[in-house]
Amino acid sequence: MAEQMNLKNMTPEIDISQIKVHVPDINRPALQLTGYFDHFAYERVQIVGYVEYTYLQGIPMEQKLPIYEKFVSFKIPCIIFTSKTEPDTELLNLCNIYGVPVFHTEKATSNFMAEIIRWMNEELAPCISIHGVLVDVFGEGVLIMGESGIGKSEAALELIKRGHRLVSDDVVEIRKISDVTLMGTAPDITRHFIELRGIGIIDVKTLYGVESVKNNQSIDMVIKLEEWDREKEYDRLGLEEEYTEFLGNKVVCHSIPIRPGRNLAIIVETAAVNHRQKKMGYNAAQELYNRVQQNLVKRREN
Repeated sequence: MAEQMNLKNMTPEIDISQIKVHVPDINRPALQLTGYFDHFAYERVQIVGYVEYTYLQGIPMEQKLPIYEKFVSFKIPCIIFTSKTEPDTELLNLCNIYGVPVFHTEKATSNFMAEIIRWMNEELAPCISIHGVLVDVFGEGVLIMGESGIGKSEAALELIKRGHRLVSDDVVEIRKISDVTLMGTAPDITRHFIELRGIGIIDVKTLYGVESVKNNQSIDMVIKLEEWDREKEYDRLGLEEEYTEFLGNKVVCHSIPIRPGRNLAIIVETAAVNHRQKKMGYNAAQELYNRVQQNLVKRREN
């Protein structure tokens, strides 16, 4: 967190490598600095802004010291002073004694709070790993799933050659950023690599350049590849959406039957564009249904 947020360490004597943040929330210790510690959210990152700083400047040191000591005696992960604020020497001494790191940032309080909350929500989000391929197609995150050897990686490679970007092959780490957003990334060890049966491992970033890869992408739709089954009825119109669920979030899902000669890359591209079109308010299947209904009405009238 200190590295990502570019924080200045005011207590370099403390080993921060062993201190972990577990809660993706922050707390501004307003009431705590007045001596009220009931319901204190001590497990959160503590941010001292300009309002708290000016309040502390107006209190005598003999009154502040007991509050400081009680404040840092809780197992708080760290204290961050923002913009024009600086910690008292007495507070720094107490923090060194109790092992509470203190940081400083030049950013304004509101901007810094928004940035650190967004970053912590992403880093500490619930996470699962699934077998699949994640590709950015026209800005839509398409998660391609299916049995091993069905052609997921080959479809991803064709999409990359058509100008789209690979996020992850084989294993996709999915994080629940919010109730509506799922973010997909690749494990560090396999990032930018694709496995092609008969050829082996290829480095997409080296072969096709940095514009062909992406580190993370929101998951907007799922495409499940499956062997063609003559006995199974497949959706021909698409009037009703099907969904799959990850970490409690529903994602639009399409089942695509695989037969020799089908161009999977074009099918995935079309599905992505059609999904974007639906989000913009136009549904081709619904439009066809409306035309059929209008035609039936006209025939009845005649």
